[in-house]
Amino acid sequence: MKILVLNCGSSSLKYQLINMENEEVLASGKYERIGEEEAFITHKALGKKVEIKKPAYDHKEAIEFTLAQLTNPEYKVIDSLDEIEAIGHRVVHGGEIFKSSAVIDDKVIEDIRKCGEFAPLHNPAAALGMEACKKVMPGKPMVAVFDTTFHQTMPKENYIYPIPYEYYKKYGIRKYGAHGTSHMYVSQRLAEIEKKDVTKLKIVSCHLGQGSSICAIKNGKSFDTSMGLTPLGGIPMVTRSGDLDPSVLTYIMKKENISAGEMEDILNKKSGVMGISGLAPDFRVIEKASNEGNERAEIAIESFEYSIASYIAKYTAAMNGVDYIIFTGGIGENQINIRKGICEKLKFMGVEIDVDENDMRGEEKIISKDTSKVTVYVVPTNEELMIAKETEKLVQLISK
Repeated sequence: MKILVLNCGSSSLKYQLINMENEEVLASGKYERIGEEEAFITHKALGKKVEIKKPAYDHKEAIEFTLAQLTNPEYKVIDSLDEIEAIGHRVVHGGEIFKSSAVIDDKVIEDIRKCGEFAPLHNPAAALGMEACKKVMPGKPMVAVFDTTFHQTMPKENYIYPIPYEYYKKYGIRKYGAHGTSHMYVSQRLAEIEKKDVTKLKIVSCHLGQGSSICAIKNGKSFDTSMGLTPLGGIPMVTRSGDLDPSVLTYIMKKENISAGEMEDILNKKSGVMGISGLAPDFRVIEKASNEGNERAEIAIESFEYSIASYIAKYTAAMNGVDYIIFTGGIGENQINIRKGICEKLKFMGVEIDVDENDMRGEEKIISKDTSKVTVYVVPTNEELMIAKETEKLVQLISK
């Protein structure tokens, strides 16, 4: 079965075409600046990488041109779009409506839009992509895979906020988490590598990237996670604040005379390690400045590492132990010094990092010493493959 995996942003479209017989990625790419005259696509297939400037004023136009690349004679990977048997869509937030992945119909799209109040940058774009696919490839089965569903196994005491319970009942205000597809993939992949039963393991998974979250995975299920009602909660990220004393928000709003919407924009786009350092929203830039003695950059990096190490320690206590720590995501897979800094803060737990083994980027390997009481892994994430697997499973179920 060949499955097209789509990840729609407000002005972007990431995609992979995967042959599920051997899990081979036949083609992949990204359409950027959708809605603008300067829109362009970067497409990879058959060892070739091309960048094409092509205006796309909505997701329908972007998807149509993307599909055309799959059958382009210069680097075609399929002879006809009929070879695509299903489409899997990444959706950030499923709220309490979606406890698992769902076959897409009009009601599902409507409910995804409802959950958009918790992920306003992501869910509306995903719904647009689904509507576009219905027009471009009518009748093709589609599946929505949610970042939040992996965390539906959290015990209620781990996801309820200490605020009046009526707000949970009225508005569904609770911890939902994110990056569930990634946390699920890397935990299952680690179990495969170690040839162990994931349902008997205690794992702390650290998905570190533009957005970052930590997840306690107990017996193969999400037990707790750092992101909250929205992807803004948890550890400080590149531009997101993470957790704060709530009074910080109200104090700034009063002092600066700004609205809730303006405050939300500051917390999402102007905070985190960028906000502390005052530098570009790029971890490589901030880390370089830190290494060169920039005090604010040093504080930003130290704050990031401290927060992650604190969550790992907290989740180790919550699970009454930990067998493995996993680093994944763009920062987790590639930032050598960040991994080292975090692990050095966990020496009290018996974590011992192997400096030589850690000196690499993007590899699947152990980076802790043989004498370490906790085994530390780097496992590159593969959310697209996880989405494709979920899509294949549901499509096969409805076809029986």
